[in-house]
This record gives sequence, C-alpha cells and structure tokens, in this order.
Amino acid sequence: MAKPSPDSSHPPRLLVLELWGLGDVTLALPFLRRASASLQVTLVAKPHAGPLLARFAPEVGLVPFIAPWTAFRGKYRLHRWPWRELAALRRTLRAGGFDAGISARADPRDHALLTLSGARERIGFPRAGSGRLLTKRLPCIGLMHRAEQWRALATAMGWDLPRFASESHGVRSGRRIVIHTGAGHPVRRWPIERYHALAARLRAEGWEPSLVDDTVSDLDTLVDVLSTADRFIGNDSGPGHLAALLDVPTFTIFGPQRPELFAPQHPDAAWIEGAPCEYKPCFDACRFAQPDCLLSLSVDSVWSRVQAWLARQPRT
Repeated sequence: MAKPSPDSSHPPRLLVLELWGLGDVTLALPFLRRASASLQVTLVAKPHAGPLLARFAPEVGLVPFIAPWTAFRGKYRLHRWPWRELAALRRTLRAGGFDAGISARADPRDHALLTLSGARERIGFPRAGSGRLLTKRLPCIGLMHRAEQWRALATAMGWDLPRFASESHGVRSGRRIVIHTGAGHPVRRWPIERYHALAARLRAEGWEPSLVDDTVSDLDTLVDVLSTADRFIGNDSGPGHLAALLDVPTFTIFGPQRPELFAPQHPDAAWIEGAPCEYKPCFDACRFAQPDCLLSLSVDSVWSRVQAWLARQPRT
C-alpha cells in the first residue's frame, strides 16, 4: 500500500467495500479490526453495519449505502437505480482522499466503485475483465470462503489474521441453546414447525432451547441474546456468524448455499447440508417453486446430526 506523502499528518486512508448482508459484514470484522490498528479505515456497507462497528470495531468509519445490485430480485432494472444517491456516494468517496481501496469479492461492480472512489491503489480479486480496474490483482482459486478472501487481502497488506477471531475464549459448558429461525433470504429458512419439533427434542434431553426470529431486529439486542448462549442452531444467515464471533459453537442448516463457502468460523462449528442440486451455490433465488434442497432435511435427519454435535466437548 502506498505511503502517505511526507507532509501528511494522517495515517494512510483505506476504503473497504462490503455491500451485502449481516453475515458478510461479520466475516469482514477481523480484517477491519486489524486494519484500523494502523490505518484510517472507512467501510461502505448497508446501515446494519453501524451497530456492529460500534460494538466490535469502533475505530472504523461508516458510509452507509444500499447498493441496488444487492437486491434479491430486479437488481438490473437500471431505470430504478438510485442514480442521485450513487452520484452522491461517488462525491463522498472522492472527497475521502483514499490511499487504497479493497474488496473481498470477485465482483466487477465493486471494482468499478473502487475506481470511481479515486483510491490510488485498488486491491481485489478480478473477474470478467475487472482486473483492468485494479492496481493489484489477487488470485482467486475457485470458490473461496469469504473469510479466506479477507485473510488473503490481509496477507497482501502484510498482516496475518487468525483462523478464528472470537470475542471471548471461555468454555461454553452450560445447556442454553439459542435457535434462530430467520434468514435474510426466504429460501434459506428451514420450516419453523421443524424448528419447534427440534426444540421439543432438545428439551426432552435436558437442554434449554430458546427460539428467536427476525422480529428481533435490533442488532444490539441480538448480540446480547447470542452472547448468553452456550450453543447456537440456525439457518445459513448472519446470526450464525455473529454467534461464532462471540465464541459460541454453531450448528447451521444449509440449503442453497455451500458450507465450504459460508460456514461460521468457529472451531466447533458443525452443519448439515441439504440435498444435492446442480445449481448450487444459489446466491439470489431458487430456480424451482421451492428450495427442495433445504426442505429435504427432515427433523429426524437434522436431529441425528445435532445430537452428534452436542455430544462433542467444546474446545477451550
């Protein structure tokens, strides 16, 4: 990364893009914390990043922005894009005088935004010809876990990130299980009645499950709830990544996505994967009337895997 000019009084300014979901921002937090130790870091992200930064990376500045291409449907109806907001974002970023800009996504739209920001160095994973927009191109070997991409970026900056970056390191030996039944994307939600059946089996085995859903929209409240858990069970969604960050062992029910790309980063993480499908991984919508890959997971099949996971002693 380029050094600031000798007459500059500020540390180098780094622009970071993570425009997607709650889980994506959570996976970026270890990088953001490390970067803010020596750089002046600004993150462009959806507004939900605000409470996360305040709690886990308070030195990082936020430019809130909802990118139109992150919508699940209709993302390329260009006539509906917020062009005035995009122009305002460009002005804001160019005024930031960034020495470098980075994105952990092999996404030409991110790389175009980095270029529009005026960042002198632009580091990322090229795709579909976007390498010409970057000053430093990193190799992306197949499909990489998002956390691995952040670690690769850290290496490019001369840093090491730990494999797991939890906020606490105590032994979780209690019996309280938080079950989060929601997900930002409907096709990633295992049916609620199956979660209730799973909770009943857990109670019968002496566990203390509590069900939480997307009505708990306040992130500070959600973090407080997760921090009291001894185990976490949920869909492929942001709360699972938050639980892992809080050092809570996680069990994830995967459907359209692949665990090797988005499993929570915890040494005691476990999961069950839905039925095979030639279209996996699905990022936006299911090609069928319903996500059969996820609905193929019965209560019995999930319970069998959960029992094995609960029998394992959490690592210290």
